[in-house]
Amino acid sequence: MGNRFMGAMLVVAALLSASAIAHAQGGYRNTEYDKLNNGPGGPAPKRDFSGSWAGPIAAEGETPSFTPAGQKLFSMNKPEAKYHVADTNDGFVRTCDPLGFPRNMIFEIRGVSFASMPDRMIILNQYQRAWREVWMDGRQLPTNVGGTGKDAPDPRYYGYSVGKWVDDYTLVIDTTGLDDKTWLSGAGYPHSIQAHVQERYTRVDHNDLQLTVTVDDPTIYTKPFVLGKAGFKWLPSQQLAEQLCVPSEMVQYLNLVGDPGGKGVAPSPGR
Repeated sequence: MGNRFMGAMLVVAALLSASAIAHAQGGYRNTEYDKLNNGPGGPAPKRDFSGSWAGPIAAEGETPSFTPAGQKLFSMNKPEAKYHVADTNDGFVRTCDPLGFPRNMIFEIRGVSFASMPDRMIILNQYQRAWREVWMDGRQLPTNVGGTGKDAPDPRYYGYSVGKWVDDYTLVIDTTGLDDKTWLSGAGYPHSIQAHVQERYTRVDHNDLQLTVTVDDPTIYTKPFVLGKAGFKWLPSQQLAEQLCVPSEMVQYLNLVGDPGGKGVAPSPGR
């Protein structure tokens, strides 16, 4: 038993080290981001985010105001920060369920890569190696996600996204159709399938990319609010390490450390 326990603790320590994330002043810092002090690196190329970026240094946004229905849903969520790993009902923390969008873009991102195609942009998240298609061909967002019609698309963990350049350095992406099992953030903020999330990216110079994420979900919130802001830095190596939440390792951690320890235990693997 002692050897198994020590083995599990070594796995946990390695995963925590690999995450390279630290909480700071109500947000999140990535130590890889902090190492990149390369200055602006020259002017930003026009309409081009292609490549890999370290990040985020992220700041939590506004405190949302709930509708009665939203408050009821929020009261049912038990975030890890408050209830700890033994008592949380966060599917990601307990069973490595998909983070979903927009949580993956602000609070659990580590790094991100962009690739442009003729009709779409691909966004790849370093953490969980999750990718999204952002259609740039002028199509509209679906309005009947989760509906009863035979042509109604199913909700998705990462939704349906369309994007457009509003100037040479600013890209706006609109997303809807999010699976309502996910949370907007680790704080346990809920959302409906009809939630409208907007990402606004601005490349201020060659090495710096800024993001603001805004949520509009009238079923859950009384008004739109800024979920968070993030900054990314150009990664000279253009190499993003593989970072995964592995279910078998999570089960081992919960069985040997998380659940027996109860409240006050260390953050779970990959956090």
